[in-house]
Amino acid sequence: MRGKTGGSLTTEEKPIVKALLNRGITGQDIQNTINIGRKAPVNSGRISAVKTSTITPASDAEVEAYLYKKNSYDLQTGLNIVDDERIIKSREAMFLAVNLFNTPHLKFKAEGFSVYATIAWTYLVHEYCSRNNIPFEDKHGRTATLCVLIKKQELKLSPGIIKNLEALKEIRDAVEHRITGNSDANWYSIFQACCLNYDATLVAWFGTKVSLQKNLSFALQFAKLSIPQIASIQNFNVPPRILALDARLNKDLPLDQEDIEYRLKVIYTLDKVSKSEANVHFVSPSSSAGQEIHNILLHERLADDLYPFKAKPVQEAVQKSVKIIFNMNSHTRAWKKYKIRPLSKDKKPENTNKKYCVYNKAHKDYTYNQSWINFLISEINKGEFF
Repeated sequence: MRGKTGGSLTTEEKPIVKALLNRGITGQDIQNTINIGRKAPVNSGRISAVKTSTITPASDAEVEAYLYKKNSYDLQTGLNIVDDERIIKSREAMFLAVNLFNTPHLKFKAEGFSVYATIAWTYLVHEYCSRNNIPFEDKHGRTATLCVLIKKQELKLSPGIIKNLEALKEIRDAVEHRITGNSDANWYSIFQACCLNYDATLVAWFGTKVSLQKNLSFALQFAKLSIPQIASIQNFNVPPRILALDARLNKDLPLDQEDIEYRLKVIYTLDKVSKSEANVHFVSPSSSAGQEIHNILLHERLADDLYPFKAKPVQEAVQKSVKIIFNMNSHTRAWKKYKIRPLSKDKKPENTNKKYCVYNKAHKDYTYNQSWINFLISEINKGEFF
Protein backbone atom coordinates (compact mmCIF):
# COMPACT_ATOMS: atom_id res chain seq x y z
CA MET A 1 0.00 0.00 0.00
CA ARG A 2 2.91 2.36 0.72
CA GLY A 3 4.01 2.36 -2.92
CA LYS A 4 0.58 3.51 -4.07
CA THR A 5 0.41 6.72 -2.05
CA GLY A 6 1.18 10.12 -3.53
CA GLY A 7 0.80 11.31 -7.13
CA SER A 8 1.28 9.15 -10.18
CA LEU A 9 3.94 9.68 -12.82
CA THR A 10 2.63 11.05 -16.11
CA THR A 11 3.25 9.42 -19.47
CA GLU A 12 5.84 12.16 -20.10
CA GLU A 13 7.62 11.62 -16.79
CA LYS A 14 8.03 7.84 -16.94
CA PRO A 15 10.46 7.83 -19.93
CA ILE A 16 12.33 10.74 -18.29
CA VAL A 17 12.72 8.76 -15.06
CA LYS A 18 13.91 5.72 -17.03
CA ALA A 19 16.54 7.78 -18.83
CA LEU A 20 17.76 9.40 -15.60
CA LEU A 21 18.05 5.99 -13.94
CA ASN A 22 20.10 4.79 -16.90
CA ARG A 23 22.44 7.76 -16.30
CA GLY A 24 23.12 6.40 -12.84
CA ILE A 25 21.23 9.13 -10.96
CA THR A 26 19.87 7.96 -7.61
CA GLY A 27 16.19 7.40 -7.09
CA GLN A 28 16.11 10.03 -4.33
CA ASP A 29 17.61 12.71 -6.60
CA ILE A 30 15.19 11.78 -9.39
CA GLN A 31 12.28 11.98 -6.96
CA ASN A 32 13.40 15.44 -5.83
CA THR A 33 13.65 16.62 -9.45
CA ILE A 34 10.26 15.20 -10.47
CA ASN A 35 8.52 16.84 -7.50
CA ILE A 36 9.68 20.38 -8.31
CA GLY A 37 6.57 22.39 -9.13
CA ARG A 38 4.26 19.41 -8.67
CA LYS A 39 1.00 19.80 -6.75
CA ALA A 40 0.86 16.09 -5.90
CA PRO A 41 4.39 14.83 -5.20
CA VAL A 42 5.43 11.30 -6.17
CA ASN A 43 7.07 8.93 -3.69
CA SER A 44 10.07 6.66 -4.10
CA GLY A 45 7.85 3.69 -4.94
CA ARG A 46 6.84 5.31 -8.25
CA ILE A 47 10.50 5.72 -9.19
CA SER A 48 11.33 2.12 -8.26
CA ALA A 49 8.44 0.82 -10.38
CA VAL A 50 9.90 2.50 -13.48
CA LYS A 51 13.32 0.98 -12.79
CA THR A 52 12.00 -2.57 -13.24
CA SER A 53 9.67 -1.73 -16.16
CA THR A 54 10.22 -2.07 -19.90
CA ILE A 55 9.49 1.61 -20.59
CA THR A 56 11.60 3.10 -23.39
CA PRO A 57 13.85 5.85 -21.97
CA ALA A 58 13.51 9.41 -23.26
CA SER A 59 16.11 10.81 -25.68
CA ASP A 60 18.93 13.03 -24.44
CA ALA A 61 17.25 16.06 -26.01
CA GLU A 62 13.98 15.29 -24.23
CA VAL A 63 15.76 14.83 -20.91
CA GLU A 64 17.67 18.10 -21.25
CA ALA A 65 14.48 19.98 -22.13
CA TYR A 66 12.75 18.47 -19.10
CA LEU A 67 15.63 19.32 -16.76
CA TYR A 68 15.74 22.88 -18.12
CA LYS A 69 12.06 23.28 -17.30
CA LYS A 70 12.46 21.84 -13.80
CA ASN A 71 15.46 24.05 -13.05
CA SER A 72 13.54 27.12 -14.21
CA TYR A 73 10.93 27.10 -11.46
CA ASP A 74 10.70 30.11 -9.16
CA LEU A 75 10.19 28.56 -5.74
CA GLN A 76 8.56 31.72 -4.38
CA THR A 77 5.89 32.12 -7.07
CA GLY A 78 5.78 28.59 -8.48
CA LEU A 79 6.07 30.04 -11.99
CA ASN A 80 8.06 28.34 -14.74
CA ILE A 81 9.56 30.02 -17.78
CA VAL A 82 8.35 27.18 -20.03
CA ASP A 83 4.72 26.95 -18.92
CA ASP A 84 4.19 30.45 -17.49
CA GLU A 85 6.17 32.72 -19.82
CA ARG A 86 3.34 35.19 -20.31
CA ILE A 87 2.72 35.54 -16.55
CA ILE A 88 6.43 36.04 -15.87
CA LYS A 89 6.69 38.66 -18.63
CA SER A 90 3.52 40.32 -17.35
CA ARG A 91 4.87 40.61 -13.80
CA GLU A 92 8.23 41.88 -15.04
CA ALA A 93 6.53 44.50 -17.20
CA MET A 94 4.62 45.79 -14.18
CA PHE A 95 7.84 45.80 -12.15
CA LEU A 96 9.45 47.90 -14.89
CA ALA A 97 6.47 50.27 -14.96
CA VAL A 98 6.58 50.85 -11.22
CA ASN A 99 10.37 50.99 -10.92
CA LEU A 100 10.52 53.51 -13.74
CA PHE A 101 7.91 55.64 -12.01
CA ASN A 102 9.72 55.43 -8.68
CA THR A 103 13.13 56.37 -10.08
CA PRO A 104 13.69 59.89 -8.71
CA HIS A 105 16.01 61.19 -11.43
CA LEU A 106 13.56 60.52 -14.29
CA LYS A 107 11.42 63.53 -15.19
CA PHE A 108 8.94 62.15 -17.74
CA LYS A 109 7.32 59.02 -16.39
CA ALA A 110 3.81 58.84 -17.83
CA GLU A 111 4.95 57.52 -21.21
CA GLY A 112 7.08 54.73 -19.76
CA PHE A 113 4.54 53.71 -17.15
CA SER A 114 1.61 53.62 -19.55
CA VAL A 115 3.56 51.55 -22.09
CA TYR A 116 4.91 48.97 -19.63
CA ALA A 117 1.62 48.74 -17.72
CA THR A 118 -0.22 48.09 -20.98
CA ILE A 119 2.26 45.33 -21.82
CA ALA A 120 1.75 43.82 -18.35
CA TRP A 121 -2.03 43.76 -18.71
CA THR A 122 -1.84 42.43 -22.29
CA TYR A 123 0.28 39.40 -21.30
CA LEU A 124 -1.99 38.83 -18.30
CA VAL A 125 -5.17 38.81 -20.39
CA HIS A 126 -3.59 36.65 -23.12
CA GLU A 127 -2.59 33.98 -20.60
CA TYR A 128 -6.02 33.95 -19.01
CA CYS A 129 -7.65 33.63 -22.42
CA SER A 130 -5.24 30.85 -23.42
CA ARG A 131 -5.94 28.80 -20.29
CA ASN A 132 -9.70 29.25 -20.51
CA ASN A 133 -10.16 28.67 -24.25
CA ILE A 134 -11.22 32.26 -24.88
CA PRO A 135 -10.35 33.32 -28.46
CA PHE A 136 -7.81 36.15 -28.60
CA GLU A 137 -6.08 35.54 -31.96
CA ASP A 138 -7.31 35.59 -35.55
CA LYS A 139 -6.48 32.91 -38.13
CA HIS A 140 -3.21 34.71 -38.92
CA GLY A 141 -2.04 34.64 -35.31
CA ARG A 142 -2.66 38.34 -34.76
CA THR A 143 -3.99 39.12 -31.30
CA ALA A 144 -6.88 41.46 -30.58
CA THR A 145 -6.04 44.74 -28.86
CA LEU A 146 -6.19 44.95 -25.09
CA CYS A 147 -9.14 47.35 -25.19
CA VAL A 148 -11.12 44.82 -27.24
CA LEU A 149 -10.22 41.83 -25.07
CA ILE A 150 -11.02 43.44 -21.71
CA LYS A 151 -14.64 43.86 -22.78
CA LYS A 152 -15.12 40.11 -23.23
CA GLN A 153 -17.70 38.97 -20.71
CA GLU A 154 -15.73 35.80 -19.97
CA LEU A 155 -13.03 37.88 -18.26
CA LYS A 156 -15.59 39.35 -15.82
CA LEU A 157 -13.62 42.57 -15.36
CA SER A 158 -15.46 45.34 -13.50
CA PRO A 159 -16.53 48.56 -15.26
CA GLY A 160 -14.00 50.48 -13.15
CA ILE A 161 -11.08 48.30 -14.30
CA ILE A 162 -12.19 48.54 -17.93
CA LYS A 163 -12.49 52.34 -17.72
CA ASN A 164 -9.07 52.56 -16.05
CA LEU A 165 -7.41 50.55 -18.84
CA GLU A 166 -9.16 52.58 -21.51
CA ALA A 167 -7.86 55.74 -19.85
CA LEU A 168 -4.37 54.22 -19.72
CA LYS A 169 -4.51 53.62 -23.48
CA GLU A 170 -5.63 57.19 -24.13
CA ILE A 171 -2.80 58.52 -21.98
CA ARG A 172 -0.26 56.29 -23.74
CA ASP A 173 -1.46 57.37 -27.20
CA ALA A 174 -1.47 61.03 -26.18
CA VAL A 175 2.04 61.15 -24.68
CA GLU A 176 4.05 58.81 -26.92
CA HIS A 177 6.92 60.75 -28.53
CA ARG A 178 5.30 64.11 -27.79
CA ILE A 179 5.90 67.16 -25.64
CA THR A 180 3.79 66.76 -22.50
CA GLY A 181 5.16 69.38 -20.11
CA ASN A 182 4.47 68.87 -16.44
CA SER A 183 1.51 66.54 -16.97
CA ASP A 184 2.61 63.33 -15.21
CA ALA A 185 1.09 64.30 -11.84
CA ASN A 186 -2.35 64.65 -13.47
CA TRP A 187 -2.60 60.88 -13.82
CA TYR A 188 -1.09 59.56 -10.58
CA SER A 189 -4.49 58.40 -9.35
CA ILE A 190 -5.18 56.48 -12.57
CA PHE A 191 -1.73 54.84 -12.46
CA GLN A 192 -2.10 53.89 -8.80
CA ALA A 193 -5.48 52.29 -9.44
CA CYS A 194 -3.97 50.46 -12.43
CA CYS A 195 -1.31 48.88 -10.16
CA LEU A 196 -3.81 47.78 -7.53
CA ASN A 197 -6.26 46.45 -10.13
CA TYR A 198 -3.46 44.52 -11.78
CA ASP A 199 -2.38 42.75 -8.61
CA ALA A 200 -5.95 41.95 -7.60
CA THR A 201 -6.66 40.46 -11.04
CA LEU A 202 -3.35 38.59 -11.12
CA VAL A 203 -4.18 36.93 -7.78
CA ALA A 204 -7.81 36.21 -8.74
CA TRP A 205 -6.74 34.50 -11.95
CA PHE A 206 -3.50 32.75 -10.97
CA GLY A 207 -3.32 32.54 -7.17
CA THR A 208 -1.84 34.42 -4.23
CA LYS A 209 1.71 33.12 -4.74
CA VAL A 210 2.17 35.29 -7.85
CA SER A 211 1.08 38.52 -6.14
CA LEU A 212 3.41 41.53 -6.32
CA GLN A 213 2.45 42.74 -2.84
CA LYS A 214 5.58 41.33 -1.20
CA ASN A 215 7.72 43.18 -3.72
CA LEU A 216 5.71 46.38 -4.15
CA SER A 217 3.93 47.54 -1.03
CA PHE A 218 3.07 51.08 -2.14
CA ALA A 219 3.05 50.87 -5.91
CA LEU A 220 3.78 54.52 -6.62
CA GLN A 221 5.83 56.86 -4.48
CA PHE A 222 4.20 59.73 -2.67
CA ALA A 223 6.21 62.88 -3.25
CA LYS A 224 7.06 64.77 -0.05
CA LEU A 225 5.63 68.12 -1.08
CA SER A 226 3.75 70.76 0.81
CA ILE A 227 0.10 71.40 -0.05
CA PRO A 228 0.88 74.78 -1.71
CA GLN A 229 3.66 73.16 -3.77
CA ILE A 230 1.36 70.44 -5.02
CA ALA A 231 -1.32 72.96 -5.91
CA SER A 232 1.10 75.23 -7.76
CA ILE A 233 2.76 72.51 -9.88
CA GLN A 234 -0.40 70.55 -10.67
CA ASN A 235 -1.14 72.40 -13.90
CA PHE A 236 2.12 74.23 -14.52
CA ASN A 237 3.43 73.98 -18.08
CA VAL A 238 0.80 71.45 -19.22
CA PRO A 239 0.08 71.71 -22.97
CA PRO A 240 -3.54 72.47 -23.98
CA ARG A 241 -3.76 69.11 -25.78
CA ILE A 242 -3.02 67.28 -22.50
CA LEU A 243 -5.53 69.41 -20.60
CA ALA A 244 -8.08 68.47 -23.26
CA LEU A 245 -7.24 64.79 -22.69
CA ASP A 246 -7.88 65.19 -18.95
CA ALA A 247 -11.24 66.78 -19.67
CA ARG A 248 -12.11 63.91 -22.00
CA LEU A 249 -11.10 61.25 -19.48
CA ASN A 250 -13.20 62.82 -16.73
CA LYS A 251 -16.20 64.14 -18.63
CA ASP A 252 -18.41 61.13 -17.90
CA LEU A 253 -17.40 60.75 -14.26
CA PRO A 254 -19.51 62.89 -11.89
CA LEU A 255 -17.93 63.51 -8.51
CA ASP A 256 -20.57 61.46 -6.74
CA GLN A 257 -19.77 58.45 -8.93
CA GLU A 258 -16.05 58.15 -8.28
CA ASP A 259 -14.75 54.60 -8.77
CA ILE A 260 -11.53 53.65 -6.95
CA GLU A 261 -10.90 51.00 -9.61
CA TYR A 262 -10.80 53.81 -12.17
CA ARG A 263 -8.60 56.18 -10.21
CA LEU A 264 -7.43 55.95 -6.63
CA LYS A 265 -7.29 59.14 -4.59
CA VAL A 266 -5.85 59.28 -1.09
CA ILE A 267 -6.58 62.31 1.06
CA TYR A 268 -4.24 63.24 3.92
CA THR A 269 -5.00 65.77 6.64
CA LEU A 270 -1.94 67.25 8.29
CA ASP A 271 -2.34 67.86 12.02
CA LYS A 272 0.18 68.37 14.78
CA VAL A 273 -0.19 65.50 17.26
CA SER A 274 1.89 63.78 19.89
CA LYS A 275 3.93 60.75 18.91
CA SER A 276 1.47 58.42 20.62
CA GLU A 277 -1.39 59.88 18.59
CA ALA A 278 0.36 59.73 15.21
CA ASN A 279 -1.70 57.27 13.21
CA VAL A 280 -2.92 56.63 9.69
CA HIS A 281 -6.47 55.34 9.70
CA PHE A 282 -7.94 53.39 6.78
CA VAL A 283 -11.69 52.85 6.51
CA SER A 284 -13.75 50.88 4.04
CA PRO A 285 -15.34 53.14 1.37
CA SER A 286 -18.63 51.26 1.84
CA SER A 287 -18.76 51.73 5.61
CA SER A 288 -20.76 54.51 7.25
CA ALA A 289 -17.52 56.27 8.24
CA GLY A 290 -16.19 55.91 4.71
CA GLN A 291 -19.37 57.30 3.20
CA GLU A 292 -19.27 60.28 5.56
CA ILE A 293 -15.63 61.00 4.67
CA HIS A 294 -16.45 60.57 0.98
CA ASN A 295 -19.26 63.09 1.16
CA ILE A 296 -17.16 65.61 3.08
CA LEU A 297 -14.24 65.33 0.66
CA LEU A 298 -16.47 65.68 -2.35
CA HIS A 299 -18.60 68.58 -1.28
CA GLU A 300 -16.49 70.54 1.24
CA ARG A 301 -13.12 71.18 -0.26
CA LEU A 302 -11.96 74.70 0.39
CA ALA A 303 -11.15 76.31 3.71
CA ASP A 304 -13.60 79.10 2.91
CA ASP A 305 -16.33 76.49 2.60
CA LEU A 306 -15.30 74.46 5.63
CA TYR A 307 -14.58 77.42 7.94
CA PRO A 308 -16.71 80.30 6.62
CA PHE A 309 -17.17 82.34 9.83
CA LYS A 310 -14.98 85.09 11.23
CA ALA A 311 -15.20 85.90 14.94
CA LYS A 312 -18.00 88.49 14.65
CA PRO A 313 -20.47 86.22 12.79
CA VAL A 314 -19.71 83.48 15.30
CA GLN A 315 -20.50 85.82 18.20
CA GLU A 316 -23.74 86.96 16.57
CA ALA A 317 -24.90 83.42 15.77
CA VAL A 318 -24.26 82.25 19.33
CA GLN A 319 -25.96 85.29 20.88
CA LYS A 320 -29.15 84.53 18.95
CA SER A 321 -29.36 81.05 20.44
CA VAL A 322 -28.48 81.65 24.11
CA LYS A 323 -30.04 83.60 26.96
CA ILE A 324 -26.86 85.05 28.44
CA ILE A 325 -24.88 87.94 27.00
CA PHE A 326 -22.31 86.59 24.57
CA ASN A 327 -20.15 89.40 23.12
CA MET A 328 -16.76 89.53 21.37
CA ASN A 329 -14.99 89.41 24.73
CA SER A 330 -16.96 86.26 25.50
CA HIS A 331 -15.79 84.70 22.25
CA THR A 332 -12.17 85.52 23.05
CA ARG A 333 -12.54 83.88 26.46
CA ALA A 334 -14.13 80.88 24.73
CA TRP A 335 -11.31 80.12 22.28
CA LYS A 336 -8.77 80.59 25.06
CA LYS A 337 -10.71 78.32 27.43
CA TYR A 338 -11.04 75.50 24.89
CA LYS A 339 -7.59 76.12 23.34
CA ILE A 340 -8.76 75.94 19.75
CA ARG A 341 -6.19 78.47 18.48
CA PRO A 342 -2.92 80.01 19.71
CA LEU A 343 -2.55 83.50 21.14
CA SER A 344 -2.30 86.43 18.75
CA LYS A 345 1.49 86.79 18.88
CA ASP A 346 2.26 83.09 18.72
CA LYS A 347 5.07 82.19 16.25
CA LYS A 348 2.99 79.29 14.87
CA PRO A 349 -0.48 80.70 14.27
CA GLU A 350 -1.41 77.67 12.15
CA ASN A 351 -1.44 75.36 15.20
CA THR A 352 -5.19 75.32 15.64
CA ASN A 353 -7.74 72.70 16.55
CA LYS A 354 -8.89 71.84 13.03
CA LYS A 355 -12.13 70.51 14.41
CA TYR A 356 -13.28 74.10 14.88
CA CYS A 357 -10.80 76.61 13.51
CA VAL A 358 -8.08 77.29 10.89
CA TYR A 359 -5.58 80.09 10.31
CA ASN A 360 -6.00 81.94 7.01
CA LYS A 361 -2.48 82.85 5.94
CA ALA A 362 -3.59 85.17 3.14
CA HIS A 363 -5.82 87.25 5.46
CA LYS A 364 -3.71 86.66 8.57
CA ASP A 365 -6.74 85.87 10.68
CA TYR A 366 -8.73 82.93 11.99
CA THR A 367 -11.98 81.51 10.66
CA TYR A 368 -14.38 79.09 12.31
CA ASN A 369 -16.91 76.48 11.28
CA GLN A 370 -20.49 75.68 12.19
CA SER A 371 -19.29 72.98 14.59
CA TRP A 372 -17.67 75.69 16.72
CA ILE A 373 -20.89 77.65 16.88
CA ASN A 374 -22.86 74.52 17.77
CA PHE A 375 -20.30 73.57 20.41
CA LEU A 376 -20.47 76.99 22.10
CA ILE A 377 -24.26 76.99 22.14
CA SER A 378 -24.26 73.51 23.65
CA GLU A 379 -21.71 74.41 26.33
CA ILE A 380 -23.58 77.59 27.31
CA ASN A 381 -26.93 75.84 27.46
CA LYS A 382 -25.41 73.13 29.67
CA GLY A 383 -24.02 75.82 31.97
CA GLU A 384 -20.43 74.81 31.21
CA PHE A 385 -19.30 78.20 29.93
CA PHE A 386 -19.07 81.31 32.15
